[in-house]
Amino acid sequence: MITQENFKTLIPDVNWKYASKYVSLFDTVLPEYDINTPLRKANFLAQVTYESGGFKFVSENLNYSAKALYGVFRKYFATLEAANIYARQPEKIANKVYANRMGNGTESSGDGWKYRGRGLIQLTGKSNYQALSNTTKQDFISNPDQVSNPEWALTSACWYWQKRKINKYADADDIHMVTKLINGGYNGLQSRQHFLEEFKKLYTL
Repeated sequence: MITQENFKTLIPDVNWKYASKYVSLFDTVLPEYDINTPLRKANFLAQVTYESGGFKFVSENLNYSAKALYGVFRKYFATLEAANIYARQPEKIANKVYANRMGNGTESSGDGWKYRGRGLIQLTGKSNYQALSNTTKQDFISNPDQVSNPEWALTSACWYWQKRKINKYADADDIHMVTKLINGGYNGLQSRQHFLEEFKKLYTL
């Protein structure tokens, strides 16, 4: 089992202030989603550690400058002038870029902000919040902020992992495919590999 002592000793790069909220949940929540072998657990925890900035970030930061909006979301902001209208307004940005997809309504519906990314792997979009609600029998549609709480931040990540059938690649210790299914690419692969090696030590105690 993961304990506070072995976690703090073997995973020194994670800020304990944030990680401590999750340690007591790992051994109960992960097995519910078949994340139940040393390789599966090590791969899962390596990914969520990276994705959440060491368990620190559980709600999407959309506080973009105009330049960043133009670079990241050029599909929605064709010019810097257009981006400048939305710059540094996270709610307005979310409602724009997440409108009319993932089960969300129009920009004016506010769904983009309401169902922005939350959890250790960013759960995004009304349809995903509804699917998680159906699985857990919790109402995340009416109260999406619950997904930022430690139990549901972890559960939502496990749910996503199971939905994407990532155990198949964790069993093969294929960090490239695991990362691609989480990230869509290979962003931060070196750091993910570092965390994976740390968590492997934890599960070979």
